[in-house]
Amino acid sequence: MVHKTTRVVAAALLALGMAGAQAAEVTLKAVSVFTMDTFFTKRFKQFVDKVNAEGKGLVQINVIGGPEAIPPFEVGNALRSGVIDFANTTAVFHANLVPEALALTLTEKPMSELRQNGGYELMDKIHREKANITWLARTTDGLQYHIYTNKPVTSADLSGFKLRGVPVYLSFFREIGATPLQIPPGEVYTALERGVVDGYGWPSVGVMEMGWHEKTKYRVEPGFYNVEVGFFMNQKSWEKLDEDQKAFMRKQIEWMESQNVTEHQMAIEEKAATEQAGVQALVLEPEAARALRTKAYEAGWAGIDKSSPKYAAQLRELFGGYQP
Repeated sequence: MVHKTTRVVAAALLALGMAGAQAAEVTLKAVSVFTMDTFFTKRFKQFVDKVNAEGKGLVQINVIGGPEAIPPFEVGNALRSGVIDFANTTAVFHANLVPEALALTLTEKPMSELRQNGGYELMDKIHREKANITWLARTTDGLQYHIYTNKPVTSADLSGFKLRGVPVYLSFFREIGATPLQIPPGEVYTALERGVVDGYGWPSVGVMEMGWHEKTKYRVEPGFYNVEVGFFMNQKSWEKLDEDQKAFMRKQIEWMESQNVTEHQMAIEEKAATEQAGVQALVLEPEAARALRTKAYEAGWAGIDKSSPKYAAQLRELFGGYQP
């Protein structure tokens, strides 16, 4: 009788333990600021699939949608308030909360170096302090932005141009004489079609899948900056994870960042494809090219110097700047 009672108690404890383990699984509510079938969501989807396949009992990610769920420029506030737990986004879209985050685009140092030299820790700290957000990963590294336009460009003076832009290069566009307009990606095609803008800033990949090549005549060379897309989480959502869950997520992040090495080839292939589709490469003369890139980086860092006197010097030291 005693043995039977012991077995019953043991079985009950085991059942409770299993129930506890199941209850420990955390589901993170996530969004992407990019449409779900585009380049900058591809790795996010791969990451989600991998986490959900390998993280049963630990962590699952529920993707509620793309920009139709939460507009890109509202994702930062959604993360800060905890409306969502996780986002595939770019710090460009929450620079109103964390202006220092634009250094992620200005840097030419790879993520591996930033994790070693203290740059990652500093940027994560600033995000936590200012926006209740933690920076988890960078999923693009080494891609450049370009100016795409329907009007020819021969110098670093684009006076009279109306260019679609985002916070990270608004100052740069003003510096070269252009009028920048903030337009969500989903509205750029129509803006080009109607002449609302003469062109736009965008990475060296993704133009064709957005369909913008149909309304674009030129891509200006050289490019500028280092395109930044990554994973960000609500700070409290991250801290609620136990050590096993955090270790699992860090392992998945390490895998994701290891995939960045293929991007240079993707950029080469996309440029060739857009040129074949009719987007002509405008290669500036060396002096004009140097002037364009110098103005881009000087304008970018000047903005950080102004908006963040507390951290600007540290950011320059750790993230570095373009040297013409």
